Amino acid sequence: MPVTYRGRPIATLDDVDVRGKRVLVRFDLNSPVDPSTRRILDASRIEEAARTLRELVERGAGVAILSHQGRPLEDDFISLEPHAELLSKASGVYVEFVMDVVGAESARRLSRLSPGEVVLLDNSRIVSEDYIEAPPEAHARGLMVSRLSRFFDLYVNDAFSASHRSQASIVGFPLVIPGVAGRVLEGELRALSRALEGGERPRVFVVGGAKLSDAVDLVDYLTSSGAADEVLTTGLVALLFLKAMGRRLPQATERLVERKAKGKVRRAVELIAEGRPVKVPLDFIVEEDGKVYISDASSLRGAPKDIGPSTIEYYRAKIAKARVVVIRGPAGVIEDPRFRRGTVELVRAALASNAHVILGGGHFRAVLSELGGEFKGGRVHVSTGGGALLQFLSGRPLPGLEALAESASRFKLVGGGL
Repeated sequence: MPVTYRGRPIATLDDVDVRGKRVLVRFDLNSPVDPSTRRILDASRIEEAARTLRELVERGAGVAILSHQGRPLEDDFISLEPHAELLSKASGVYVEFVMDVVGAESARRLSRLSPGEVVLLDNSRIVSEDYIEAPPEAHARGLMVSRLSRFFDLYVNDAFSASHRSQASIVGFPLVIPGVAGRVLEGELRALSRALEGGERPRVFVVGGAKLSDAVDLVDYLTSSGAADEVLTTGLVALLFLKAMGRRLPQATERLVERKAKGKVRRAVELIAEGRPVKVPLDFIVEEDGKVYISDASSLRGAPKDIGPSTIEYYRAKIAKARVVVIRGPAGVIEDPRFRRGTVELVRAALASNAHVILGGGHFRAVLSELGGEFKGGRVHVSTGGGALLQFLSGRPLPGLEALAESASRFKLVGGGL
């Protein structure tokens, strides 16, 4: 089945013959890093990339990889040398690290790249263009794209989680050489398109976490577009909508909500007044003076840390009837074992349902691991995206996907092949 984005086709690896070709792949290998040791703490994104890499090598391509890691001058801005080792281990394919991106060393190695070989260039954000948002046409004329594109026959974007950025390695190459979606990006696009555009009903979105400004826009879009039949709120998002309903919050909590909402409280009030299908918790697990207890949402006390047992049951009943369930953001402070239950139980309910399930956020991998194999049924997709997932669900365009759609049209990739 063809992959489309906003009504336009995007080519995938199924549309191209890569044998004997040189392929530039943009992965998102960006991983959490211990600030003191500079060691990678979670290699899940690297492991996700291994599937596409193995396929390209098995199909006879020579592969060069671009990725970023962290932000310049921050603790996680490190070389990609350890990523090469971890990707080699995950894929079973030797990945050679090149300590260069657009300089002479990179040019020498890429000029002799042979089928079956894999090289990983250093952190792409060493080149300032890959940390600057600019129109795709500008990046297509830039130094990074001009210097590297001449070595390649094909570009593969497998970095869904970076595709909300209009940066050189994401949007420039597909305008200059044929560009297709890798398997990770293809999987994301299929799963998320099904959640928003498929005919399965009802569709229940569980929106939590602490990014309140973005969450208001997300709830607005989901409920105005008809993408969601109901939105169940958790975390700070729930507290914002409780405030919007006129409920009294503890002083410290109210200040936190107002600060993080960044002026979106009024819009949340308007959404409630308009009768949008937004549900709020019945109770919370709160902490006060070192004690943890249940507090009713109508007379909330202490510091809310998780949804309470009545809310879990209320939301569980909603999820059980759904045909699509999307959970974005945790229900509580899941870093603390005392406040994990809400998130775990909502995921358990989704997995036990007959729904197509999308989990948005890396923390859900740990939750799935904790649940083990005790659930049955449920088709599950764990999204690799953070900001990209939010932008997609909010109906805002993703520059990286738009660039691939343009490339498919410009190079006649879908149907004709390469």
